[in-house]
Amino acid sequence: MRDRPPKVIVTKIGLDGHDRGSRVVAACLRDAGMEVVYTPPWQDLAAVVKLATEEDADVVGISSLATDHLLVPKLMAALREAGLADVQVIVGGIVPPKDEKILLEAGVARVFHPGAALDEIAVEVRALAAKAQTMKEGAMS
Repeated sequence: MRDRPPKVIVTKIGLDGHDRGSRVVAACLRDAGMEVVYTPPWQDLAAVVKLATEEDADVVGISSLATDHLLVPKLMAALREAGLADVQVIVGGIVPPKDEKILLEAGVARVFHPGAALDEIAVEVRALAAKAQTMKEGAMS
């Protein structure tokens, strides 16, 4: 499985329609050689889980500039219920420290705040995709 580039979904859940940052991150990851599926804003959790399944995603990136990141623990549960516990989830945007703790406890792999360096994001996403692919290979053995 590692002979393919990392596959990343970049999306926005809930009602937050501010997508400039997520578009920049999606372009950065694409430029770094990853396969990126970018969705328009306002996705519901079921649509994200379905897309992660259909695309065999390694990483799902959620962008939040409002409080929509508080939906992510429900997304984590939905991914596990769908048999996608290997999919690594990252969140980027405005996330207060108390909310970041909630996200990490729910299983989010990493939270990126405004101003995070794009090269740092790309390196971290590549590492998380490798982790996901290793988990998938272990499950298939």
